[in-house]
Amino acid sequence: MSNHLEWPFFEPAHRALAREASAWLESGLAPIYALDNTDAQCRALVAAMGNAGFLRRAIATRDGEVVDVRAACVLREAFAYEWGLADFAYAMQGLGSGPISLHGSADQRERYAARAASGQAIAAFAISETNAGSDLGAMETRARKDGNDYVIDGEKTWISNAGLADFYVVFARTADTASRHISAFIVEAGNPGLNVAERIEVSSPHPLGTIRFSSCRVPESARIGEEGRGMGIALATLDTFRPTVGAAALGFARRALAEALRHARDRRAFGGTLADLDAVRQKLGRMALSVDASALLVYRAAWKKDTTGARIASEAAMAKSFATESAQRVIDDAVQILGARGVVRGAVVEELYREIRPLRIYEGATEIQHLIIARELLAGEEGS
Repeated sequence: MSNHLEWPFFEPAHRALAREASAWLESGLAPIYALDNTDAQCRALVAAMGNAGFLRRAIATRDGEVVDVRAACVLREAFAYEWGLADFAYAMQGLGSGPISLHGSADQRERYAARAASGQAIAAFAISETNAGSDLGAMETRARKDGNDYVIDGEKTWISNAGLADFYVVFARTADTASRHISAFIVEAGNPGLNVAERIEVSSPHPLGTIRFSSCRVPESARIGEEGRGMGIALATLDTFRPTVGAAALGFARRALAEALRHARDRRAFGGTLADLDAVRQKLGRMALSVDASALLVYRAAWKKDTTGARIASEAAMAKSFATESAQRVIDDAVQILGARGVVRGAVVEELYREIRPLRIYEGATEIQHLIIARELLAGEEGS
C-alpha cells in the first residue's frame, strides 16, 4: 500500500521518515487515545510530535531554513491513515507557524516558531471571517496604528485551535482605502482584548471556534513582515501547505481502500466472498486508480516546491482539489462495500467519512482551486 515511496519524487530521507512515522504511530498513540477529550488529545499529540522531531519537518526556525514540503506530506499521509486528529494536530502546527517560518524575523522564529516546532506551544492561523472566507478582500478585522503599537478590532471564525492555541497569527486590514492592504500579526493567547467567543462543534471532533478582538493591543514587533504585505504572506503560506492537505486526503483514501479490501476478502456472500463479485472488483479498481492518481499530483507539487522553490499555485491547487474530491468518492465506495458495518458510529470508514468532508472546503474550497488553475492557465497562455 506504500509503494509510491519508491517513486523518484522522494529522497532516501523521506522513505526513512515514513518508516519512522509508521513505527511511532504503532507504538505511541495508545495513551493519547485514552484521554477523555479532544483538547487534551490535541495537546498530547502536539507535545509527542514535538518530542519525536516530527513538527520541525513543517516549521522552519532559522534564517535560510525552508519547509520540506515532501516531508510534511509524507507525515500528513501517515498520520491521516492512522487517526484524523493526529493529522489535524500536526497540520495546524505547520499552518499556524507558516507565516512566521516563511516571513518572520529571527526573533519571531526563535520566540514562536521554535516553540511550536518543539511542541511547547500550539499555533493557530486566524484569517477566516463570517463574510471573508475565500474572498480575503472582504476582511473586516482592523488593525490601526497607535504610536508604537497596533490596536486590533474584529472577529475571526472557523479558527482551528481556537481556545487551545498559545499564539495566533492574525490577519487584519491596516488601511481602509485598499482592499488588499492587509497585515499579519502574532497575538499571544493571554493578550488583553483577545477572547474566545465560542467553540464550534463540527462533524468530526476538532478544536474549532470564533475569536474576538476588542481594542487588542500588540507591539509593532508583533507584525510579520512589512505593513500591507499580509495578503502575500497568507497566499505564500497556503501555497506551501496546500499540497499537504492533498496528502492528508490521500492518507484517508488509502485507509479506506485497505478497510474495503480486508472486508471484501473476508465477507462471505453468494457462495464465495465479496471480492469474487464483479461489481465489488470494479469499485476496488476505481478506488486504487484514484489513490495513485492523487499521490502523483500531491507529490509532484511537493517535489516541485522543494526542488525549485518556485510558486506552485496551479500544481498545489490541482493536488488539493483532486485528492480531496477523489478521497470523498473512495471513502464513499468503502462505506458501500462494508454495507451496514460502514455506517456504524465509530467504524473506521464511518470516521473517515466525517473526516474527509471538511477537507474539500478548508484552505480553499474545490471551486476556488479550479479558479486558481484556470487563472494560472490563462496567464501562461497570455505570456506565451
